[in-house]
Amino acid sequence: MSQDILEILKETDAFLEGHFLLSSGKHSDQYVQCAKVLRFPDQAEKVLKPVVEQLKSLKIDKVVGPAMGGVIVSYEIGRQLGKESIFTERKDGVMELRRGFEIKAGERVIITEDVVTTGKSTIETKKVLESLGAEVLGVACIADRRAQGVEIDMPIYSAIKLEITAWDPSDCPVCKENKLPLVKPGSRGNA
Repeated sequence: MSQDILEILKETDAFLEGHFLLSSGKHSDQYVQCAKVLRFPDQAEKVLKPVVEQLKSLKIDKVVGPAMGGVIVSYEIGRQLGKESIFTERKDGVMELRRGFEIKAGERVIITEDVVTTGKSTIETKKVLESLGAEVLGVACIADRRAQGVEIDMPIYSAIKLEITAWDPSDCPVCKENKLPLVKPGSRGNA
């Protein structure tokens, strides 16, 4: 199944190869840009179907995605599960639940992301939801690309686990070859 997901990511130009500056400041020769696959509703349905299958037994009340990457994923997972889909967003750099969205104490929620790398947005969203009394059941994503040693204190339900190497700029083999320009494809500034 993971091979099918990887093929869809490649076919939609969501799995990129080149020379990338990551939000962490590190460099990589591969990058996952899930917005590329999510622009096709039929492909979004396909890549998230295996995730939804993993979630069906969890008794979820709401699906919550942090803006930007988690919004469409939240919608599609909510659609497939028949559950309400809402999102958090940053205001003045702080993650919040806005736009009249509500979480009631005791509601069981799943956080959604396109890609989980460091877990920064996920952890910020978890804190917001728990402060409102929600029970956070885990995070659902298209791609889990956490590096070795990156732990997130909740279950992760993903369509695919990707091992993407990241290097400090001084150790980057792509820089040393000096053949490809460095590209910053992400949406967040460097940490």
